[in-house]
Amino acid sequence: MTVRIKICGITRPQDGAEAARLGADAIGLVFYPKSPRNVSIAQAQAVIAALPPFVSVVALFVNPERNWVEEVLAACSIDMLQFHGEESAEFCRSFRRPYLKAVRVKPGLDLSAAAAQYPDARGLLTDAFVEGAHGGTGTTFDWTLLPENLPLPLILSGGLDDNNIGQAVAAVRPAAVDVSSGVEAAKGIKDAARMAAFISGARHGAV
Repeated sequence: MTVRIKICGITRPQDGAEAARLGADAIGLVFYPKSPRNVSIAQAQAVIAALPPFVSVVALFVNPERNWVEEVLAACSIDMLQFHGEESAEFCRSFRRPYLKAVRVKPGLDLSAAAAQYPDARGLLTDAFVEGAHGGTGTTFDWTLLPENLPLPLILSGGLDDNNIGQAVAAVRPAAVDVSSGVEAAKGIKDAARMAAFISGARHGAV
């Protein structure tokens, strides 16, 4: 089993380049003003310019205005969109780019039904439910709430870090994992050693 790895919340070119050097498959750029990891278009362009070939760039939005998504896509080389709010499938697919849909997991939520609402998404990203927050909280959730046979590839997120990633991958067997705060020295500033340990842990947990 090969697990794909995304380092999200990149704000500096050197952090994106280091994540790629260490083996990350994708980096995430947050275009959400309420996030401490929010980037401007100029910041995003600088991060993207520092990446080597074959590293995917994912743009994260939370309930965005259509013109903001279009402005980012016009200015930046984005490979995939990631929606963390209450966006409809129609809205998500309307930009004609591959997209991921995030769902905040809590007891009682039917994840299979949630995934079925987005049949053309490239994956369902499961994050921890924290009231009033849309990700990046560093909070884990009960992995046993995840059904075995989702209709979409599962991307595990929520409270993952360099200490628990091996256990998480071994227990859940996701298609991909997504980390942000769990590999940081400070909000928006990635720690190279923690990124290296996370990527190594994810690879070994997938064996």
